Amino acid sequence: MTKPTLIFIHGAFVTPKSFETLMAYFSSQGFPVLAPAWPYHETKAAELKSDSSGQLGKIGLEELVEHYARIIRTLPQKPVIIGHSFGGALTQLLMDRNLGLAGIAIDSAGTKGIVAAAYPTTTRTIARIFLAPWKKTFLMNPKEFKYGFVHNMPKAEQEQAYREHVVPETSRIFFQAAAAPFSAKSPAAVNYDNGDRGPLLMIAGELDRIIPAKMVRKNFGFYNQNSGAVTEYKEFAGRSHWIIAEPGWKEVAEYMENWLERQLPSGLI
Repeated sequence: MTKPTLIFIHGAFVTPKSFETLMAYFSSQGFPVLAPAWPYHETKAAELKSDSSGQLGKIGLEELVEHYARIIRTLPQKPVIIGHSFGGALTQLLMDRNLGLAGIAIDSAGTKGIVAAAYPTTTRTIARIFLAPWKKTFLMNPKEFKYGFVHNMPKAEQEQAYREHVVPETSRIFFQAAAAPFSAKSPAAVNYDNGDRGPLLMIAGELDRIIPAKMVRKNFGFYNQNSGAVTEYKEFAGRSHWIIAEPGWKEVAEYMENWLERQLPSGLI
C-alpha cells in the first residue's frame, strides 16, 4: 500500500524549515513528504534576511496559489495538503479548487470574511506592515515574533527560533487579506458551499496570538456543514502559533494522522 504524498505549505515570515519536525514524523510513518518553498524563500533564513530578492514584494495570493497549484499538478496523484498560518489559507484555497485529497489548515490565516483587525493580538503583531504601505517587503522584528508566534516558550528558544526561521515577507498578501471582505473578486475568496472538495481539518492553538483560536473558529463557521464535504475543527490547549514545532507537537501530529486515517479511503492509508 502506497500512502498519499503530503505537501507542506509554510506560512509567511518563515521557510519550509518550519515544518522539519512534522515532516520527519510523517516520513517515519511511511508518508512521502514534500515542502516546496514560496517563491524567494528557497534558502536559509540568514541569507534571506541579508539578501532578500527585489522580486519578493511582487508576490501576492494569486501567485502563491498558482505556484502550489502548478506543483500539485505535476504529481501523479492528488496529495494531502497541510498548511500553517498563511499556508493554511493557501490550503483552503487549493482545496476549494479540488486539488487536494484532503487538507489540514493549521492556525490558518483567514480567508474572505475574516477581518483580522477585529482581533487585537493579531493587530499588535503585524501593525507595522500597515504603517508603511509604500514598502514592498516587511521583516518582523524579534519582539513582534516572540509576541505573536512563540510567547509561551523559554526566552532562549524564542531567540533561536527567530534566528533560524524568520525571513522578510511580501507585504502585498497582508493588504490583500485586509481588503478581502470589501472586494468582490478577492483572491482570498473561498466557496464555502463547495461540496465537491476533499475533507478539510482546521486546527487552532488556544494561546495563539497572531491567529487567535476564535479567528479560526469563525473561519471554520463559514463552511456549510450540509454541503456534502467534511469540514472539522480541532483546538489544542496551551499551544501558541508555533504549534507545529513547540513542545507537544507530537500530539498534534498524531491527531492529524488519525484524522487522515478516518477520512481517507482504506486503500490509501
